[in-house]
Order: sequence, then C-alpha cells, then structure tokens
Amino acid sequence: MSQKEYKYKINGIKFNVTVDDPQGNSVHVEVNGVPYTVELDNTPNDKPVIKPPKTKPVQVPRLNSEEKRDVEVVTPANGYTVKAPLPGTIMTIPVKVGDQVAAGATVCVLEAMKMENDIHTPKGGVVKQILVNVGDAVPQDGNLMILE
Repeated sequence: MSQKEYKYKINGIKFNVTVDDPQGNSVHVEVNGVPYTVELDNTPNDKPVIKPPKTKPVQVPRLNSEEKRDVEVVTPANGYTVKAPLPGTIMTIPVKVGDQVAAGATVCVLEAMKMENDIHTPKGGVVKQILVNVGDAVPQDGNLMILE
C-alpha cells in the first residue's frame, strides 16, 4: 500500500495531506494529522463523500452567537486580555490554553481586507483562556484571549 503526500495552501492556511491507495469504494486521508475516510457515492457524478474522523480533533469550546454577546470577560488581576487591533476573521490560533508565550509572540492570525495580520502579545505569560475560534469574525478591540 502506498501513500501520496501533498502540501496545499488554502486562504493562506497550510495543509499537509496524506492519501492512501483506495480500498474498494473508500480511501484513507489525513489532513494535518486528522484522519478521514473518504467514500465515493454511487451517483452518476461520483462525487466524494467525506465522513468525519472517528475521534474529533480537540477544539476550543465554542459559544453560540447568542451566548457570546453576553459573556463577560474577567481578566485576572495579574493578567491581561489580548485584543484585536482591527476587525477581521480569525485564520489560525497557534497557541493553546496552558502554553507559555514570550512577549512579542504571535498568538493568532487575523485576516482583514484580504491581508493576514499576525497578532502579537505585548507581554509574556501563560495562555489562560482563548475566547475565539478559527473562522470567527471579531470587531476592533474584540477580546481574543486572556494571558496571565
């Protein structure tokens, strides 16, 4: 059984894709380490049908839009909130809760006006809470995460 590896860049986000040889009507695919089983539907167009992975990747708990408006962000006394310097859409979040970050570290990438902007933390600290998810639209001065 052979594997083929591909590197894609979609909307500025890099994807490493590994595709195994087809096994009958399905093929095993990994995208950035997350496994998927892709099956061909028996329709005239033979469009692939993607089944979700058996174990979901870990994601930041997401609040629905109604809850998000009512959430009060409480910054610890010895911490601070990283805010969006301009309105845009969250493209990537390269840190996770518990990560130690240095002053000036990129804590997320925000797309605004078709440009990707690295958002840096002005101080070092530990990521205590991430308040956004990839794909979220954030306003200028919107809360992104809390560091302590």
